[in-house]
Amino acid sequence: MQEKIQVFLNFLTVEKDYADNTIAAYRNDLTQFLRYLEAQGMDSELGWHKVDKQDIVGYVMDLKEREYTSSTVARKVAAVKSFFHYLMAEGAIKDDPTATLDSPKVKKRLPKAISREDIEVLLAAPAAGTSAKAQRDHALLELLYASGMRVTELVSLDIDDVDLESGAVRVHGKKTLSKERLIRIDEPALDATRTYLNKARFQLMRDPNVRALFLNHRGQRLTRQGLWLIIKHYVDEVGISGDVTPHTLRHSFAAHKLSQGKSLQDIQKLLGHANISTTQVYQQVNQQSDG
Repeated sequence: MQEKIQVFLNFLTVEKDYADNTIAAYRNDLTQFLRYLEAQGMDSELGWHKVDKQDIVGYVMDLKEREYTSSTVARKVAAVKSFFHYLMAEGAIKDDPTATLDSPKVKKRLPKAISREDIEVLLAAPAAGTSAKAQRDHALLELLYASGMRVTELVSLDIDDVDLESGAVRVHGKKTLSKERLIRIDEPALDATRTYLNKARFQLMRDPNVRALFLNHRGQRLTRQGLWLIIKHYVDEVGISGDVTPHTLRHSFAAHKLSQGKSLQDIQKLLGHANISTTQVYQQVNQQSDG
């Protein structure tokens, strides 16, 4: 698959006469896309015809979750689309998986936060249940909101990352930053996590060697897509209007902490932002809410 990328880059160089900087950007973007596919379990020996639209949608979700700017996401998607158009034109693939893929909007939007009242209703929904699934869902929702973690960070947690004694969670940050951070979580999140670990997780467990904190119904690590579906289920159940995603809870965590008097520097550390300019957007979120 890497060879096809190089052939495409040669085409852009020779036939299109693109500048060196443009070629370098295409190389970086397409290589990143290939690495993503490989991380999802795709065998690079299979060829590009095995890539479908869902793979590309998952890649776009991953870029957004990792907080790339909208313009950067749009550029990376444009590179992928150009590459598949080229493969189609050359007869290397029969179907273009990007043919019906909408290009991301470049306009920068403020992160969306929901009210503390809506958060309370959402967190209470799974708490009403007694099944292993309900106890798991209650723990992951409480933990997601109490910590402000990214979706990938939450589903990547292992049992050893949670210290119930000290009330802290060790979060593994973006791979590109290779950073970990320790987050203190509140009592409701601790109680829900403790209940899940002491009761529900054993019911979901199939293999005692699996160290993942949150398990799906097959006893495997819960995926990001699975978490998105859980959030959607409870949002629909309690009737919260608008598009509420797992990342909405991260935004709400930040906006609510800021309104409670936490400093931008403290919130930056909690969220794991490399630059405080990324965190400053939550001041605008609160101003918009106040308005």
